Formats: sequence, structure tokens, C-alpha cells
Amino acid sequence: MKYAQLGRTGVFVSRVCLGAMTFGGADNVAGNAIGRLSQPETDAIVGAALDAGVNFIDTADVYGLGGSETLLGNSLKGRRDQVVLATKLHARVGPGANQAGQSRLHLIDALEGSLKRLQTDHIDLYQLHSFDPLTPLDEVLRALDDVVRQGKVRYIGCSNFAAWHLAKALGISDRDRLSRFVSVQAYYSLAGRDIEHELIPAATDGNIGLLCWSPLAGGLLSGKFHRDGVADKTSRRALIDFPPVDVPKVFDIVDVLKAIAGRHGVSPAQVALAWLLARPAVTSVIVGIKRPEQLTDNLMALDLSLRAEDLAELDEVSRQPPMYPGWMFTYNAKSRLPLGYPSNGPEWKLGERPV
Repeated sequence: MKYAQLGRTGVFVSRVCLGAMTFGGADNVAGNAIGRLSQPETDAIVGAALDAGVNFIDTADVYGLGGSETLLGNSLKGRRDQVVLATKLHARVGPGANQAGQSRLHLIDALEGSLKRLQTDHIDLYQLHSFDPLTPLDEVLRALDDVVRQGKVRYIGCSNFAAWHLAKALGISDRDRLSRFVSVQAYYSLAGRDIEHELIPAATDGNIGLLCWSPLAGGLLSGKFHRDGVADKTSRRALIDFPPVDVPKVFDIVDVLKAIAGRHGVSPAQVALAWLLARPAVTSVIVGIKRPEQLTDNLMALDLSLRAEDLAELDEVSRQPPMYPGWMFTYNAKSRLPLGYPSNGPEWKLGERPV
């Protein structure tokens, strides 16, 4: 197993994080597609992950409406000290008017519920599952700081934030001397590189760990899907069209993944994960598992070193066009230097420094 420092903390987490969304769940289309795994199935996956050196597990109170946390708590009995345990709050977990969001009222209730279901006295990484436009960030961050000071939470993070959300939150925390986000969890894959425009620069500037969810774009990058359909009609992506992608472009990416996988004698999924793990900003990649053999396949990506030409091919087929104001930064970058000053040439871009 390989590990990386989580943001600017002294904590090290496995570069592959076990996502627990597949544990538990309702008996409906969404639940069946995502997982709805039983306790024995959960025990087998968690045990295999821990035995392989995975020390980072991520869940949320909304997964299975608490079912994921309950099953995970049972699986971690006797091994809780081996895990950096992360969970999230924000999504609606009941019909009540205040059973959603990030008000102090709901945040504290949600935390107490997660602690009970996970059978632990503290959460190692407590994350906001999304941005709450109704609750002032000052209130949210103060409440999070309180639960950190109480010892119920070790570190705090966010998920699905825009770059300005993250920057504003860090500013408030620094101004008011409150606990600071140490990580941001975001969708990032070869099929979705949107966060490279704004969020990754913001996270890098703030020394914030980046945790990537849906690294295979809901399974599309596994190589099991084809332009004319999918063989397994019960697969997650066949039932839930999420996350949204440019489908024709994705299959162009899959063609390149398969070619590179063939050269290395590995699976397309391993290549997709290896590409993500090679990105400088990425701390850990969150993988959702339905069967232990999927975990074994995913973990093999840690030992896959893609060649420069492999990375260049993948970058070319998946690259997104620059967005304003990013393209303007690049356009004007060279003019920032005095005449005669050596630079990296016409390809010098924002964020790079002249030699």
C-alpha cells in the first residue's frame, strides 16, 4: 500500500480509499444499482481492504439512509484504530423540516447519529457533503470548530464545493481562528476534468488534500461498456446515468484506455486509476466496491507506472478546452516577464514558474 499526507495535517491516508456507498441501502433502483450489500458482504470487503493496508474509509449519513454507517460500524469492531474514518452530512435524512442542511441544529444532530451508527466516539474526518446556500458559512464553521474542540471530530473537510466556496471558508477559518478544512472531496476522472479549471488551483494554494470520487465515472471507464450498449443490465451505470458525461468523448477515452491496458497487460480500470493517482494534486482515490475481486483489481493500479507516452495519450483524448479566465491567464502569461528574461517558452502556463 502507498500513503499520502492529508493536506497539511500530519496524518497519512492510503492512496486508495474504500468508499462505503455500496453498503446497505434501500430495495429500489438506486439502491440496487449502487450496492445494497449485506453485512456479510460488507465484512468481507472491509476485511480485505484493511488486510491490504487500506486505512481510509469514506461514508455518509445519507448512504442507505444510515445503512452504510451501521454496517460499516459493525465491520470495524475490533479494528477501529486501524482506520481514518470519514463520513459526511448535508443531504436529507428524514422528512422533518430540519433533517437536512448544515444549520447548527442539524449538524450536531447528524454528528450524534453518525457516531451512534458507526459505534465510535469520534469521526476522524467530518465532511460537508455539499455547499449549503441557506446557512452562513460562519455558523457552519463555528459549529464544526465546536465539535472538534469537544473531541468528537478530529479534522473537517468539504465535498462538492466550488473554488470560491473553499476559498471563502478558508478565509473565515483563518480570520476567526477556527478549525480549517483539510480536504475537499470532488468528482475527478478522465471523463470529468472540470475541477482542473478552478478547484484544483484553489486546493493546491490552500494546501488542501484532494479526494476523488467516482474515478471510473460510474463504471464507464472500466472497459465493460461499449458504444452499442452494456452486457450487464444490472450495473450501476446502466440503471443510473450519473455522473453526467460527454458520452461520445468517453468512448474515445475508453478506446485509448484499452490500448494502453493491452500494452501493460492490465485492465482499463487500472489504467484510469493510475492516471488519476499520477496527478500531482490528488491525495486519495475513492473506490466503490461490490465484490472483493473488484478491490483487488483496483489496488493493482498502485503498482502501475504509466509511461510518458501513455500519459500524453490520455491527456490528449480527455483534455477539456480552456475556460475563461484561464485561457486569458495563459495568453498573457509571457508578457508578465521582463524582456530578455528566460522562460519556459511559449507553452509557459498559469501556475508554472519561469526557470
